[in-house]
Amino acid sequence: MAIKKIKHEKELVHEAVRVGTVYFEKRGAGKFDPDDHADLKIRAIYTLLVKDQLIQPLAKGQEDVIHMKHKLALWIERQLPADHPLKAD
Repeated sequence: MAIKKIKHEKELVHEAVRVGTVYFEKRGAGKFDPDDHADLKIRAIYTLLVKDQLIQPLAKGQEDVIHMKHKLALWIERQLPADHPLKAD
């Protein structure tokens, strides 16, 4: 099953990693190095959000970075205020 792209998905993923990194570190889950690969951050943030029950886990067989990015984009989009430029029209 193909992932339905959302508007501004790339920018939303970037914002999700930024916000997720702050959450990850404040939560005491660890600290990312500046040279850590984005995929490592995405996996770690996704895993913590699932553990904390802030997002639903992906279905079996869909637990890859592409699906995690999409899930994080959906998560951050719900956190943004209604008038945010990255909100879908």
